[in-house]
Amino acid sequence: TYAADDVTPLDITFKRQAVGRFTFDEGSAIPLSGFTPNQVVNLTTEYPQIPITSESCRYTIDGSLLRVTSEKTAESALWMGGFNPFATFDVSFAESQKQSGTAGVEFATPDNQNRVSVVACFDAGQCRSLRWSVLVNGKQLEEKSTNLKNPVRGPFTLRVQLLGTGLNVFIVRNGRNEVVSTHDFSKLIDLREKKHIQSFEFRLLTQLNAGQEIVINQVNAALTTGVGQADICALTYEDGSPLLDNGRLWFTMSVRGRHLPHPLQGVFSLNPSVFDVRLESIIVFDRGDGLLRNEIASHIFYDRNAEQWRGLTVGFSAEGDPQKIEPKQLWAVSSQRDPRFGFTIMKAAKVDMPGGEEDPHIIYDARVQKWRVLVCTKGGPGYPATLYEADHWNGPFKQIAGPVDINSTGCLLQKFGDQYYALFGGKGGHFHVYSYPELNALGALDMDRPPWSEGENSRCWPNVIPLPEGYP
Repeated sequence: TYAADDVTPLDITFKRQAVGRFTFDEGSAIPLSGFTPNQVVNLTTEYPQIPITSESCRYTIDGSLLRVTSEKTAESALWMGGFNPFATFDVSFAESQKQSGTAGVEFATPDNQNRVSVVACFDAGQCRSLRWSVLVNGKQLEEKSTNLKNPVRGPFTLRVQLLGTGLNVFIVRNGRNEVVSTHDFSKLIDLREKKHIQSFEFRLLTQLNAGQEIVINQVNAALTTGVGQADICALTYEDGSPLLDNGRLWFTMSVRGRHLPHPLQGVFSLNPSVFDVRLESIIVFDRGDGLLRNEIASHIFYDRNAEQWRGLTVGFSAEGDPQKIEPKQLWAVSSQRDPRFGFTIMKAAKVDMPGGEEDPHIIYDARVQKWRVLVCTKGGPGYPATLYEADHWNGPFKQIAGPVDINSTGCLLQKFGDQYYALFGGKGGHFHVYSYPELNALGALDMDRPPWSEGENSRCWPNVIPLPEGYP
């Protein structure tokens, strides 16, 4: 929308231009490590072999394939890369597995005393089951097998999506991801702990009986778009103006996995004159408690005066904490490093904002020289939008308006011309528009083909972004 001085959000008719749900989008994947057989020059040096039992498997490059064989019962692994508990790990199996065997993804310490694995179990060349195993300090804590409803032959990919405190397992064929198993493991071992992230490694695990063979096409680890996206919030400057950098807008979106506490905080970019959405980074948060956490629903801004990246996030990771010490709450986050690229850690500290719960949006209002936050508060009905203010960006905050009488989601404070407005989603099939700072109801956005169907869940986040002249 061209940022004309006399335009209000109620004056605009929004026309749908494109739609996309990015499911493990390969074009957006941010590589962490990989193994492509025909690109290997020295297998022993590049991908060291790790003995586990007295007998190890034999690994041979055969053109574009890795062949794993053994003349005796054997278990061993190939080092594939470092460990990241928020990444997606793929093992792609070739067409033929001959006399079968077992192989898959393993995360382990070099001494083999701590091992977490998901492997495909073959029988006569067909994957019929998966096996999940957790070994901590040399003690087997869990081992489970899952029979596949539809056994599969190669080529296919075993995909393990790590989500901090849990994981999803997919069988990927012909571009389709079928979830076949899920596990939560933080009560057994919390892989978000920095000591584990620093000590674990990613491996290709193979277990064979005499005469068996496993054939691998490729192995990869990457930060990915997950199974979908939600909670879209534009990155801004401290006054809420859009961060348009190199011709691209930047957004936080939650990278979906299963349910809370599994989503991750992704950063995506988009050229607003076309539809070329791509994943740019994953942000995790450090409270100083030894963990890296996957919070979501963040509003991130660049404070030009402080020359620092700042924001507010929602502590949904509390849902996965084994001890449940900290409740879900708002956290003030900051980073000197630009969080829009790669894998970023932002420091997090508690925010004093009584009642503030979810979906915050923060601005510095220069007219009153105050920081103000529109946020969903806990209370009736549901989580109504409420306005707070503070002298400092990280609080303490006091309530100055609201709550509204609508169960709200996805708060936004946006300036149109010279005036801020408060926008949020909610039930009833509308993106609501309220006055600022009074929070009086003004109406709803006029939308052609909104992102929901009649009678379905309409709890979506509004993103109305004024653009400079020259955009369609």
